[in-house]
Amino acid sequence: MIVPPGDFADRPAAPVDLPRPPHGFADPPAPEDAALGLDVNGQPYDLLSELLRSVRLSGERIAAYGPLRTFSVGFSGTGTLHIIDEGEVVLRIDGAPHVERASHGDVILLPRGDPHRISDAGERAHVSIGASGHDASEQQPARWLCGTFTIGDPQASHLLASLPAVIILRGARGPALEGLEVARRMLLLEMQSPSQGSAVMVARILDLLFIQILRAWAAGTGAEPNWLAGALDPEIGPALSAIHRDPGHRWTVEELARACCLSRSAFAARFVARVGKPPATYLAYVRLDAAADLLRDTSLPAGFIGESVGYTSEAAFSRAFKHRYGKPPALWRRDTPASHP
Repeated sequence: MIVPPGDFADRPAAPVDLPRPPHGFADPPAPEDAALGLDVNGQPYDLLSELLRSVRLSGERIAAYGPLRTFSVGFSGTGTLHIIDEGEVVLRIDGAPHVERASHGDVILLPRGDPHRISDAGERAHVSIGASGHDASEQQPARWLCGTFTIGDPQASHLLASLPAVIILRGARGPALEGLEVARRMLLLEMQSPSQGSAVMVARILDLLFIQILRAWAAGTGAEPNWLAGALDPEIGPALSAIHRDPGHRWTVEELARACCLSRSAFAARFVARVGKPPATYLAYVRLDAAADLLRDTSLPAGFIGESVGYTSEAAFSRAFKHRYGKPPALWRRDTPASHP
C-alpha cells in the first residue's frame, strides 16, 4: 500500500516553474480547466491516451503460428497479443495454477508481459464429439497470430501493474470490437506482402488492437476495479483527468467531487468502487509515478522534483519514494537507465 503524503493536499505553497516533462506530458491547464477535465484548448482531456503514453507501450512485431498439432511456445519480457484463428490452444502463465483455453475467434492480451506458454489442447484439439456421443470430424489444427509490444517497466508504474495478467475476450464480437477483424486482415496483408513502411504499419495496428481490447474489457461486467475503469467512467473520469493533468495541485476530496458534480461521500464511494483505492492513495501513486519519470529522464534535483509533484519537503518525498520503489530517489536514479522515446 502506498503511503500518501502527510496531508492529502500536500504541495508547496508557491507554484513551481517546471520545465516541460518528457513523453507527451503537456503543460497543465488553468486550475479551473483542470478541475473540469479540459485540455489547454478547452476540449475534453483524453485521459486514456495520456495514460497509455505514460506506460511507454508501443506495438513491435507480428508472427503467425500454425497449423500445429503438438506444440508449446514460451513468451516472456514483452506485452503479448494472441488472436486465435483456428483450433484450440491452452494458455499457462508461469507460476499460476489456473489454465485458460482459447479457441477460434478468441483474443488474449497479456498487457504486463507476464511470462507464459501457449500449448496444444491435447486430445480436445484433435477430436470432436458429435451429438450421438461418437467421434465426429477432426477439428482443425491450431493457428494463431501473435503480436508483441515493447512496454515500460511494469513494476515502475502502477498503471501496468494494476492490470490483470491476462485479458481474454471470447469470440471477439460486438460493437466494441467491430474493427478487430479489419485489423487482423490488415496484419495478415502486411505479413504476406511486406513493403516499405510495413514495420510501422504493423506497430500502429497493434497499438490500435491493444486500446480496443482494453476498452472492451474495462467496459465489461467482469472487470475488477482499476484505473482504466475509472478513466472510462463518465462520473469520476473528470477527477482522474484532473489528478493526472496536475498531480502537484493541492487536491482535496471536496474539490475533486465538485469536478464530478457529486457529493463528497458519493464521489469517494464511487471512486473506490471503480478504481479500487481511495482518491488520496491514487493521488500518491500518480505523484510518485510522475516523480519517477522526471528522475529517470531529467537532471532536475530530487528535492525540486519532489516539490513539483506535491511534497512540501525533500524528506517527506524521499520517504514516500523509498516506500514505493524500495530506494531513495538519488539511488533509484543512479540505478535506473533513462528511457528513449
